[in-house]
Amino acid sequence: MIKIGLAGLRHRMAAFLATFIAVLLGCAILVACGGLFESAMRLDTPPHRLAAAPVLISGSDAFKLPDEESETVPYTERSGVDAAVLTKVSGVDGVRTAVPDVSFPAAVLGKDGQLDTPGLNGHGWASAALTPYNLVKGGAPAAGQVAIDQDTAARLGVAPGATVTVAVDGAPHKFVLAGVVAGDAGPAVFVADADLATYAPHHGRIDLVGVFPKDGVDADTLAGRLSAALPGLSVVSGDDRGLAEFPGVAVGQLPMILMASIFGAMVVVVMGIVVAATVGLSVRQRMRELALLRASGATPKQVHRMVVGETLAIAALGSLGGLALGAPFGSMIFALCTSRGIAPDALEFRQGPIPFAAGLVVGIGMPLLASAFAARPAAKARPIEALAEAAIPAVSVAPLRRTLAMVFGVATVGLALATPFLDAETASAVGGPAVLTGAIAVALIGPEAMVRLAEYAEPWLRRRFGANGLLAATNTRSRAVMFAAVLTPLTLATAIAVGNVYSQTTQSDAAIDAHADQLQADAVVTSVSGGIAPGLLDAVRKTPGVAAASPFVSSQGWIEDPYDDSHGSDRWPLLGLEDSGVLATEVEAGSLRDLRGNAVAMPEDQADDLDLGVGSAVTLRLGDGTQVRVKVVALLDALSDYGSLVLPADLLVAHTTAGLPSHVLVRGADGQDPDDLASAIAGRVATWPGATVGDQDTLRALYTADMNMQAWINYLLAGLAIAYAAIASVNTLAVAVLARRREFAVQRLAGATRKHVTRMLCLESGFIAVAALVLGTVIAAFTVLPMALASGAIIPSGPLWVYPAVIAAVALIVWPVTVATARKAMSEKPIDAVVAP
Repeated sequence: MIKIGLAGLRHRMAAFLATFIAVLLGCAILVACGGLFESAMRLDTPPHRLAAAPVLISGSDAFKLPDEESETVPYTERSGVDAAVLTKVSGVDGVRTAVPDVSFPAAVLGKDGQLDTPGLNGHGWASAALTPYNLVKGGAPAAGQVAIDQDTAARLGVAPGATVTVAVDGAPHKFVLAGVVAGDAGPAVFVADADLATYAPHHGRIDLVGVFPKDGVDADTLAGRLSAALPGLSVVSGDDRGLAEFPGVAVGQLPMILMASIFGAMVVVVMGIVVAATVGLSVRQRMRELALLRASGATPKQVHRMVVGETLAIAALGSLGGLALGAPFGSMIFALCTSRGIAPDALEFRQGPIPFAAGLVVGIGMPLLASAFAARPAAKARPIEALAEAAIPAVSVAPLRRTLAMVFGVATVGLALATPFLDAETASAVGGPAVLTGAIAVALIGPEAMVRLAEYAEPWLRRRFGANGLLAATNTRSRAVMFAAVLTPLTLATAIAVGNVYSQTTQSDAAIDAHADQLQADAVVTSVSGGIAPGLLDAVRKTPGVAAASPFVSSQGWIEDPYDDSHGSDRWPLLGLEDSGVLATEVEAGSLRDLRGNAVAMPEDQADDLDLGVGSAVTLRLGDGTQVRVKVVALLDALSDYGSLVLPADLLVAHTTAGLPSHVLVRGADGQDPDDLASAIAGRVATWPGATVGDQDTLRALYTADMNMQAWINYLLAGLAIAYAAIASVNTLAVAVLARRREFAVQRLAGATRKHVTRMLCLESGFIAVAALVLGTVIAAFTVLPMALASGAIIPSGPLWVYPAVIAAVALIVWPVTVATARKAMSEKPIDAVVAP
């Protein structure tokens, strides 16, 4: 029987091709997700600028939350190392040289005064050995001198002895060019080690220590000795050195793991629905053939084995193709993630055997399971019943499927009812799966849903389109099982597109509004040369019409004592301000005038949850791991879901990597025109490299960038899932139309023209498209509306063009495929189609 089944593949190529494509694409996407997950778990990050040092020592990069069940969470700022540790390192047996590394914002200016190398860090000359950078011209820099890389020197047209301007810590400084260096780590700026005390953002603290072992001493062995001698510090060797050089890689681990896990789970569900629909349609198309085999003496077991064997062959071929496609596809998605800042540039993509094994198991297992269930009715039915079923398919749903549909439907409603009462982060995790559970419910009960919808639509179709409308409605009812296979992926694509996009935009808009509305400014000064220098802040304050100018610092941290278990590993946004006049949040208790020294202002509802009030003491763990005991001086009217902890700017900035404020928030005097104020400030800061002046929208941009990144992740995941479902829709629709060649031939022999048949098919497919859009929209509403309520909005928000685009996409999927396959199905003479096997 298996040989018969394999031989039959040639005559059912369209149906088997649909299954092949569904398995191939699903397996490829699953392998790609596995690669993202593995990359996030392994965090392979080879060193770049510090590649020459076999061992690196850095400050602790993570801590364990007070909750004993929690894992360690990484710091968002570089913690650094006390400079005194150099003496201790040098005394460890096996150490030949210990080189301190300190980074500070530095950007070389071109001859036009504009930044030539924005976003660059400067270092002491000793750090050149850590790459290494080697002198190609001139010598090592002395006090007041600098060395730069040869590419930058060539662009500027300078040689040793020339004067170059470098923006250090946001302020322009003139240096004598002492030397030109070459290395593999890109642009570089080195100052004399004696000048580091002047430019280092954190005095008495260094970023890293690069250690060179003595001859014959193994790097891993030396790392072990250093770890024992330096408790509380991070000592790494090998590829782990990259985590010390790029601390942001560890911060991005959890988001990448969650992204890959959620996407992988979504793909498995989508693949299960699509493959089940495709395989079921393929088996349904062959009911007449299977019935004849039963009537010819084939046993139920033989028929069942033949169907499963055919599916196994197709699934194996599709899975192998998916495995081959999964590697380059995974690399492409990872490259997109790094280009968008979702994954750090320094992280290496890794795709070991486990993702391929998982893809193979799912790629073969799901079609086999689907074919085993789909073949049961034909294999178990009596031969005469099987022939009758092939002629007029019964529209019924098994009790088990109906029960499962009810379970998933109840789960969808339950998730929707629970979502509005959860915080924003939890609401996203709980409400999101409602799209999938709803789609599964529709897939399980699809045939009966098609019958009910056709019954409701029949009177209108008959009145509007006459005989063609009546015939379309009748066909939809009688072929509900076949059409349900087309309905399912279209409904799924609609639900994912509408649900994911609008739930993301609703949540993002609410978060951006809540964060940006905490602050108020008539003008916002930004510098891309490393931060806001004290001189730049003074220049802004001296501008006529300025009533208040506050440095703005942002970071992240945790409330450690009393422990805030509502956030757990999720970090609190920390805002550093000097002038309370730029804070728009209403004060419910206390006073922002007391926000100085070790003080904090926090949301009132969060304070109530922790039994805190004005005057209470709180221990915070800041972004660099420093514990700070602060006093609550004010309670703010801000929701804890989107609220922030407000600290004095000088307290917070000392615990950031840059060590400088990122912006200046300016309030104008009473009656001062904001546009005139911005122009006056722009004139004052024109001589400061990289300084720009914006308005209140600049504040929104601070949060929009991060939210846009999250939105892009959602769009990427939704886009791939939608594309997969759309391709499956095209396949199933084409198979469903081509399977009706004999029916079309009979209609044409009875007097119908090709145009009549095509019009009928377009009405049928249009009805399926409308049904998919309605069902998909209803399913999406169970996610979008509760998410809006959880975010504090009454109605969802988002771009209006998305929904019309979804409608247009469904129409473009349905009608062109219908017309093209109808032309193919009616390409032969009617009498030949009637007698064809």
